[in-house]
Amino acid sequence: MASKAHRVVKGLVGGWALLAGVILTGCGAPQYTYVANSGQGTYFKVPDNWHKIGAGALSAELRTATGGSSDAWTVAYEAGSKPTASDFLSFASSHPFVFAETGTLSPSASSQLSYDTLRDFFLPVTATARQSAATAGFPLTNFQQIRDQVLTLGQGVHGVRETYDYTYTGGIADTFDEIALTNADQTQIYLLVVHCTTTCYSSDQSQINDVMSSFTIRSP
Repeated sequence: MASKAHRVVKGLVGGWALLAGVILTGCGAPQYTYVANSGQGTYFKVPDNWHKIGAGALSAELRTATGGSSDAWTVAYEAGSKPTASDFLSFASSHPFVFAETGTLSPSASSQLSYDTLRDFFLPVTATARQSAATAGFPLTNFQQIRDQVLTLGQGVHGVRETYDYTYTGGIADTFDEIALTNADQTQIYLLVVHCTTTCYSSDQSQINDVMSSFTIRSP
């Protein structure tokens, strides 16, 4: 599972601005932390009681999950009182875990990018990708598609929002909600993923949708 779960497009390179977090407050209004990769014009919000995962711990977890390292910009937050980078791909997390990544595609990866590539960017979603993964011993089963939505945003930014369930060994089911976008000339990748157990996702769906709906790309 670990070597296949995080499907970073080959050739992802680049590093950008430091994370900026700002608390927005209002009279009687919910409070949010606004997370930004200002160099790439990428923004989203999380409830301010969600906690940032340490950069070092997240990097170590990503190396374990992907079998390598990447220069892409990454950040993660988790709800609950005990946030941990190990919940990046945990199938036992009862609190939403959000992960974001932005990166620059190599010319070869850019030329091969498609809506299906975006669908399969994090985990195998298309039938072809799922069949290939299963043949290779991918341990997640019982795929259930909840949402398959094509997104067309401003300035040529486009991509997909995919929501689906997977079941891990032992019968633990997780719901994944992800947005994968690229810019008009398909040189950049923007990814936002929230996941937790299916029970957690159902109970926290409104809050999770607020996070996903806040994902904003201001492509240069």
